[in-house]
Amino acid sequence: MGKTITSEIKFLVELDENRVPEKLTWSAEDGGVELEEAKAMMLSIWDSKVQETLRIDLWTKDMPVDEMKLFFHQTLVAMSETFQRATQDEKMADTMKDFCDYFAEKMELKK
Repeated sequence: MGKTITSEIKFLVELDENRVPEKLTWSAEDGGVELEEAKAMMLSIWDSKVQETLRIDLWTKDMPVDEMKLFFHQTLVAMSETFQRATQDEKMADTMKDFCDYFAEKMELKK
């Protein structure tokens, strides 16, 4: 067995007195990222024992709604691309992309 490598990604969440996120920062040494600020994050983790997705969805209280709409759209597009790469199911990936186009149209994101 070959030598394994460990890579670490860190998220720091600063909360106000009501435990609402005020500031999000993240670091990924291997990617050259150190304490970069973000306004929102979505993290999904697959628990194979219980066949269930665990999630952490956070956004700062100063995240503008128009940016949140873009964030969701871009996340949905990325998920459809990842789904296609992971499953090779082009038909369903295309259906997901069609929904992304519909979402962008309804949110008036397309110019």
